[in-house]
Amino acid sequence: QAGDAVARKKDGDLLALFSSLNGGVDLGSAGRDLELGNLLVLIGESKANNYPKPVHIVHHPYATMHVAASTFGYAGSGTMGTGAGAALASDLANDMLKNFFEFRIGDISVYQDGNITLDGSDDGVGAIFSEAAMCYTESVGFNQETERDASLRATELVVTCDYGVFELDDSYGAKATFNCKATTD
Repeated sequence: QAGDAVARKKDGDLLALFSSLNGGVDLGSAGRDLELGNLLVLIGESKANNYPKPVHIVHHPYATMHVAASTFGYAGSGTMGTGAGAALASDLANDMLKNFFEFRIGDISVYQDGNITLDGSDDGVGAIFSEAAMCYTESVGFNQETERDASLRATELVVTCDYGVFELDDSYGAKATFNCKATTD
């Protein structure tokens, strides 16, 4: 549990950088579902601005489910309609189902992250970015030790690590706000 808590903390610190990528320019829109067309807009942004490879898209699992729902024609409110799945190559469809919506489009990897927080309207901020956009540096790895506290009649578990995250090149990424409400229709 302690290791998982540290991993969530590091992940949250990296996710916090998404909002300021590209000067805060948002390639998405609150209330809009992340559908295949919107995904292609994000990819087009990375190509047009020459993001160095590798490039990734990270968003909340419900947002990536909207990609699958609109692609397969499941979403009742999706703009692509029920026939959209017929135009999609079966390899992408199989990857989306097999890998629980972690997939690749061209040379762009799409990942989901359940640690993305949602606002009151169920919107979340994800991002498209090159690995050259942000940095993670660690001076001390995960350390765990116990410490006896007689006054509490307990042994405490102490976990430490020393790391930092920061933007390296703001222009190699952009945030993308999309609806992350669970699809039920």
